[in-house]
Amino acid sequence: MKTTSRSTEDAALDLDNQLCFALYSTNLALHKVYRQLLAPLKLTYPQYLVMLVLWERDDVTVSDIGERLYLDSATLTPLLKRLESAGLISRQRSRQDERQVVVTLSEAGRALQEKARDIPKSVHASAACDAQTLAALKQELESLRAQLHRA
Repeated sequence: MKTTSRSTEDAALDLDNQLCFALYSTNLALHKVYRQLLAPLKLTYPQYLVMLVLWERDDVTVSDIGERLYLDSATLTPLLKRLESAGLISRQRSRQDERQVVVTLSEAGRALQEKARDIPKSVHASAACDAQTLAALKQELESLRAQLHRA
């Protein structure tokens, strides 16, 4: 039986050599953890991200949320509609600029923050890494994201 050695160029296309696949598959695993943690809150992961933005700062525009989450309004609007239907937020036109829609937490949305408090700790525990390792990884990913945005 004849064996052929693969060229460096061919090996560069191996799935296990792809940064994108490492990020993608890790993201899938992380979403699975979040799906389990968010189920009792009746939130999807993207909805949770919107709620995190609003828990940091309430009364923000849709465009501000989109910038913070790197999402366009076509992706964000259906998320916001579902959160509004669930009674967690309200949306209304800005009084200063009718073109802007302002998103505000409802009382139920504010109350949900308390129920979500342990989620970061649970995610850290699932990762089975110390806080320093996770902080360094987060910083590296943020640096990579910034570089990719510049490219």
